[in-house]
Amino acid sequence: MHLFKVHFRMKLTYKTLPYDDDNAGIEITEAGENPEGDVRNRTQWDDDCPWSEWYSAEDPVKGFDLIVIWSEKIVESSLEMAELENASPHEAEKWFILPNLSPNFTDGSAGNKIGFASQLLLLVNALNASFEAQFMEDFVSVENSASDTLKSSAVIPPPTVLDRVLKDLFHEGVQLPHLTEGQHKNSRAIKGAPLESLFAQFCLHTLWFGNCNIRAIAVLWIEFVREVHWCWEESQPLPRMPTNGVIDLSTCLVNQKLHMLAICIEKKRQLSQKYQYGGENKDHVFSLAKEAGHLNGDLSHTRVPGHDFVRKQDRFNSEDRDIVTSADSHSSDHTRKGSAGVGAMMLLKSYQNMHIPFTQDAPLMTEDMHEERLHAVEVFGDSISFSAQLERDILSSDMSAFKAANPDAVFEDFIRWHSPRDWENDYFEESGVLSTSDATEGLKKDWPPQGRLSERMSEHGNSWRNIWDDAPALPASEQKLLSDPNREGEKVLHYLETLRPHQLLEQMVCTAFRASADTLNRTTFGGFKQMGIKMGQLYLTVASMLKPLQANHLSVNSEIIEDLRRLCAVFEHVEKLLTVAASLHRKFLQAPRLSETIFIDYYNFYLPKMGTGSVGGNSVMEFDKQQQVRDSERELVANMFTPPTANQSWRKVLSMGNLLNGHEPFLREIIFSLRDTVRGSYNAVSTPRGYQKEIETYRMYICGTSNDLRVALSVASCD
Repeated sequence: MHLFKVHFRMKLTYKTLPYDDDNAGIEITEAGENPEGDVRNRTQWDDDCPWSEWYSAEDPVKGFDLIVIWSEKIVESSLEMAELENASPHEAEKWFILPNLSPNFTDGSAGNKIGFASQLLLLVNALNASFEAQFMEDFVSVENSASDTLKSSAVIPPPTVLDRVLKDLFHEGVQLPHLTEGQHKNSRAIKGAPLESLFAQFCLHTLWFGNCNIRAIAVLWIEFVREVHWCWEESQPLPRMPTNGVIDLSTCLVNQKLHMLAICIEKKRQLSQKYQYGGENKDHVFSLAKEAGHLNGDLSHTRVPGHDFVRKQDRFNSEDRDIVTSADSHSSDHTRKGSAGVGAMMLLKSYQNMHIPFTQDAPLMTEDMHEERLHAVEVFGDSISFSAQLERDILSSDMSAFKAANPDAVFEDFIRWHSPRDWENDYFEESGVLSTSDATEGLKKDWPPQGRLSERMSEHGNSWRNIWDDAPALPASEQKLLSDPNREGEKVLHYLETLRPHQLLEQMVCTAFRASADTLNRTTFGGFKQMGIKMGQLYLTVASMLKPLQANHLSVNSEIIEDLRRLCAVFEHVEKLLTVAASLHRKFLQAPRLSETIFIDYYNFYLPKMGTGSVGGNSVMEFDKQQQVRDSERELVANMFTPPTANQSWRKVLSMGNLLNGHEPFLREIIFSLRDTVRGSYNAVSTPRGYQKEIETYRMYICGTSNDLRVALSVASCD
């Protein structure tokens, strides 16, 4: 009996079940119906992703192929073959994994998925259409001819949808937002609104309101302004907007106006309630100043906080305003008012510590108000301009508060506190630079204080001294407000109601791009360095391409519109990359190395399709890069092959062993080979003595699935 030694190699390919094939996530009622629809009740893969509030993205990773390879073995009997047929995949020498990606994430073409990018493109189209009317109301008016061309394609959602959006904006979002939470460092380069602010949320809702056409936007904007107007009339807090702080001029003008309005509403509300707080005691006032850090001995101004100032106006009575500590060696003959505490400096004319006064906050101004001031300076000159008058009012208010807190003070004392560089003494170096450490000690300890006014403050007819002479001694709580909240609030409402459509849409486009990018930036995708770099580049690209919108150089069908449409395509490419990164990260939480290496392969595969490489974006290629699985990662990968459910049992047509958690291989590839030793050749002229060589004389390749079987045999001889 002749025994043959057969060389045997085997490669098995397993496929995970598609993640969207299992219907276990759908709840079925007793009547056999799904009350909310399959899509809404199904547990989506991206339920915990930040974009899930707005849309559900297609899972780019449809499944995985696991390629298991056994090393070459020599088989001498059929019993050994039977053992190999039932061998566990864990006994294989090598494992490789290959993700099965959706075609929407591999072909590089734009516009084939629903996401922020697709809706931003619709918003850009609405911007292009916004030049057809002078006011937003014209787009919804039945008498306006411009709206007739839009009626066929412009869909307005039903009132129930409109009510739901307004409820989310104004009734469920009353809490103060964390405006900088999750914000990318480059986010502020885009002149929009912070993600959690009222206007940013309005813009995001607009993307999904109807089909984001200009008529739907007009309907939502008109109702939005009505709700804002109601908040003003009823003195109700404006949701999602802070009621204090400095107006951020790096944001869009609508956001600045809404911030201004929120502050005005708060001050207006406090003015209407001021008589309810007359009985509070001085300890509360003193604690407010202490908490604000004004009693720590520094010489900084003590501004009355904007949201507490009106409330304090009638809280201070003649006893309450006298906050005198043991630091005073002598009492004043006059009544002291509006003191926030005792400072370190001494007055020039009396051996008393200088008191730091409460002062009014400078009037808040939006970007257009600053531009008006600059324009007034250019036209009228600084001497009679609105700018100079405002500065004079602020200075007079500070002087009045200082006089009230320090009845024995003189003009020189105010200069030492308000403008230390205009008080010259021996502690100034020859260069005119104040030696801070020595000067501070001198100001605190020496009496009478030594020094003199600077040259500009000593000039005859100095405007500061004239203002000092005219300023009455009044604490900030008794002064006229530097800005009228009622007047400023009405100005904001007038701006919102008369805003031109294209000006509104320009700000909406900037804010929508920023808010969409900020939402995506909150996605958890592990430590994928390439993804982080790409997000940073996206912010800078968006900021650069949106700058023309800030210059008001836009017109209908201009080149800028086409640039914005190309920007939407760039945004979509980055959105696809981020979606793949998020999906891989969630599937390999316990194997971050594997998810990162797979993403790097995909990134390098997709990068040329973004127009940044040498390969054209229209080429049809499949992602087929395999990654080797380490021994420590095998258990995690094996757990991805969950045992088939009863609904999936029909897939098991033929069981041939080598099961992995109940899954048989999708594809088997086996190679049998037989080798013989060649000692010579009849056709050779001469053969060296002892020459011998082993060659494959028989080779059989078998490739089989559950549905077909292919066999190839090759025979070689050397005679």
